[in-house]
Amino acid sequence: MPLTEPHDDHLRQEDPVDAARDPGEGAPAGTTPPGATTAEASAPESEASEPEAAAPEPEPVLPEPVRQRIVALTATVLPGLPADEVPVPLRRVAKFAPNRRARLGAPAIAAQLTADPLFRQRITARVLADTGDLGAAVLEGTAPAAADPVEVAALAYLARPRGWRELIEASGAAVRAEADSAVVAELVREAEQRATRAEHDRAVARVEAEKLRDELARVREELGQLREESRQLTRSLRETQARERKATELLATERGRAARATADADAELRRVRARLAEAEAAAGVARASAKEARSVDDARLWLLLETIGQAAVGLRRELALDPVDKLPADFVADAFADQTAAPAAGAATRARDTDDPARLDQLLALPRAHLVVDGYNVTKRGFGEMSLEQQRKRLITGLGGIAAQTGDEVTVVFDGAERMHGLPPAPRGVRVLFSRKGETADELIRRLVRAEPPGRPVVVVSSDREVADGVRRHGAYPLGADSLLRRLARS
Repeated sequence: MPLTEPHDDHLRQEDPVDAARDPGEGAPAGTTPPGATTAEASAPESEASEPEAAAPEPEPVLPEPVRQRIVALTATVLPGLPADEVPVPLRRVAKFAPNRRARLGAPAIAAQLTADPLFRQRITARVLADTGDLGAAVLEGTAPAAADPVEVAALAYLARPRGWRELIEASGAAVRAEADSAVVAELVREAEQRATRAEHDRAVARVEAEKLRDELARVREELGQLREESRQLTRSLRETQARERKATELLATERGRAARATADADAELRRVRARLAEAEAAAGVARASAKEARSVDDARLWLLLETIGQAAVGLRRELALDPVDKLPADFVADAFADQTAAPAAGAATRARDTDDPARLDQLLALPRAHLVVDGYNVTKRGFGEMSLEQQRKRLITGLGGIAAQTGDEVTVVFDGAERMHGLPPAPRGVRVLFSRKGETADELIRRLVRAEPPGRPVVVVSSDREVADGVRRHGAYPLGADSLLRRLARS
């Protein structure tokens, strides 16, 4: 298909196609481009003179993944350029092996793309020829929802259509969001490791306490034996030495006091250790609960903000609002000048049945919509003659097509406490969940709806009246199973 010349802030916009076709025509006055003759370089000054261009805007700060992707795309198409179109600093790089070209020539390629707009346009023309529909969308200044943000930002930097800086900033935000998700996952993993270590420490403490109790029993047994020996010695010496009897009695009394003091100390030590273990357990539970609550709140807040942003972008794109030349006061003046006014046409409300697939299409067209499906409720109603494995496979495959067409989030929930075998790989954009032991799919669906932030469109497909009433109270849109079955049959 024909390629549209990309917009560039650093080139004059009179004839970008000729500039990309003839390298000599875009060179600054006073320099001889590669391959140009002396006569062409000495053309009349009136033909070479151009009005001074405005100072170019500074280059944006590129995220590292975007910069690497730009260098990789340039290194891939660099050998395809004619030798006279390759800048001198890159001619040696163009001869490198493919796996070394992007790694060793990255600084030179990045510097040349920044300093030489004509070279960048030549690279862009070949890169866009390989990207197809994605390149055409970037040239129009839009980014498909399913496209890789790094790929979109790299093409936007090379092609530089209207709004290319915003596309690069959006890619940077997406890269940072992925980095934040990785940090959160690492924090969760560390918390789990700390909990495991704490459990191990508690087990070791229990073993030590058992050892201390055994030692205390042994000491008490030895103490009883000593007391018996003391009584025997006392009886043997009672008749011969009265003073020695008194000394023996005093010694036995002191030993009893020591034993009681030892027992009291051991009991107090056990109580203190028990309180310490309870305090550590309570502190660990509190930390884990606080961290989990904070993670859930952060995820819900991010999803709410993302939904609002996507809704605004979608509304602006659908209304196709262009800059206006008239102010609101001008319209008021026109109304006074022209007194004939046409009657306003009333908006006809279109009531849709809950089993109408058109109603489902309307809801899925909302930005950032989330489709939640009661799996077996739909499959047993639509194709109950199949086995459960075939029912699941057919439903998941159909939902994969809906996710690919709409770009929405899709979750299908099945009853089953144990992990099911024989499931096909879940298509992209489809999440498959099974209820845990002691929990039904209806309860799991209600938990999914309650987890969504207020304002996000959530569509629940189930013919179960109790499920429909429960999710409606939490702001979701309940639809019957027939609406999804008709939608799948139509696809």
